[in-house]
Amino acid sequence: MRPFGLAPSLEEIEALARTALERLPEPFAATARSVLLSVEEFADEATLAEMGMEDPYELTGLYVGRPLTERSFDESGRFPDRVFLFRSPILLEWCETNESLEHLVTHVLVHEIGHHFGLSDEDMHLLEQAAGA
Repeated sequence: MRPFGLAPSLEEIEALARTALERLPEPFAATARSVLLSVEEFADEATLAEMGMEDPYELTGLYVGRPLTERSFDESGRFPDRVFLFRSPILLEWCETNESLEHLVTHVLVHEIGHHFGLSDEDMHLLEQAAGA
């Protein structure tokens, strides 16, 4: 029988996400490293309200920034782009699916990083496969 312990911490979810970032193929990996990664318990109420969500468990990840496909060459003075992963919603989805936690964290991370690159859902799926998820 598998030993049961504590649920993975914020730091452990972040470590899984950073491992997934390292598995991204080039040229995505180099560019993705410039995106700040944050793991939080839940999205804050202002973010949920902005997205029209009431249930904080609905949001597993979020990209905040301007996709590369929408930028001009002369942009400066912007805050760095960020990807947020939300621990409790990810853990709930993990409990409700047959996916490994590593796969689920990679899936959420790649989806949010995909927004940074302006990728389609199909391209995000291909990038996820290339990252080993």
